Amino acid sequence: MAKWGEGDPRWIVEQRADATNVNNWHWTERDASNWSTERLKSLLLPVRVEGEEGACEVTEVSKLDGEASINNRKGKLIFFYEWAIKLAWTGTSKTGVKYKGYVEIPNLSDENDVDEVEIHVSLAKDEPDTNLKTLMKQEGAKKIRDAMKTYISTLKTEFTQGMILPTVNGEHMETTPQVAPKAEDRKTAASSSAATSQSKSVGVKIPTCKISLKDTFLTSPEELYRVFVTQEMVQAFTHAQAALEADKGGKFQLLDGSVTGEFVDLVPEKQLVMKWRFKSWPAGHFATITLNFTDKGGETEVCLEGKGIPASEEERTKQGWQRYYFEGIKQTFGYGARLF
Repeated sequence: MAKWGEGDPRWIVEQRADATNVNNWHWTERDASNWSTERLKSLLLPVRVEGEEGACEVTEVSKLDGEASINNRKGKLIFFYEWAIKLAWTGTSKTGVKYKGYVEIPNLSDENDVDEVEIHVSLAKDEPDTNLKTLMKQEGAKKIRDAMKTYISTLKTEFTQGMILPTVNGEHMETTPQVAPKAEDRKTAASSSAATSQSKSVGVKIPTCKISLKDTFLTSPEELYRVFVTQEMVQAFTHAQAALEADKGGKFQLLDGSVTGEFVDLVPEKQLVMKWRFKSWPAGHFATITLNFTDKGGETEVCLEGKGIPASEEERTKQGWQRYYFEGIKQTFGYGARLF
């Protein structure tokens, strides 16, 4: 029998300040199912492709069955995920004729390479054949596959933070390298700990960009402004649950929680300023979105300016605003107009 303090170091928890998982030896598990559900929806819903035949876009994630989890064993992360997905898509020809169909992904799992995952594109029952199906099968499938690759990548980076704990000697084993400033004075453990705490509070800067959009709606500024600040109307054009308080400092939550933020300034019929973010953005990071409404005599011009958008999210954010806000409002309330 080993003497006290001379046993297998993997089990000597006294040497850890928090007495937890020394040297990452013990098996730990984190459920990623709920996070994965929201992440997959946010990546798949913006899929849109255009071609000579017209345009196709994913309109609904009608089925998302499965699970995902991450395990840490001996400092090694093991990923498990398995999903069966069904999407609804709509194609619009150059002449304005609409076609509906489905995309089925039966085997998105850790056992299959993402490039080998099956993507089945079909038309809804009784829909006539159209070249838009080919567009969706080729270009649409590529974007869907890219979305799945992004999901797997973020699952292995964003969601795993903190799963590899400090080892018994104080060194860190992270899934992604992190550079921390060296403490000048390491005479005591206390001074080292203080330096570590300070380095953590600094935060991480991310590259950001600006976006701008302009659109025209066949309605008055008064009516259009009301659409953006009325909960029932927001739920109508996003086709999802929403909650909002249309006051300065009021919070909002759209698309079942995929979008959140706060109203910074509200000038009825003239301007809306808000702090705005996608759920998948780095924690605590908000962009500033400004909407200016201009009366054009029977029409309303909306100019959107976005600042502080994560650079990697530029295109997705523009597409999200164009599709879920502008196009959604036009289709729901009949304010269809020109896009500049």
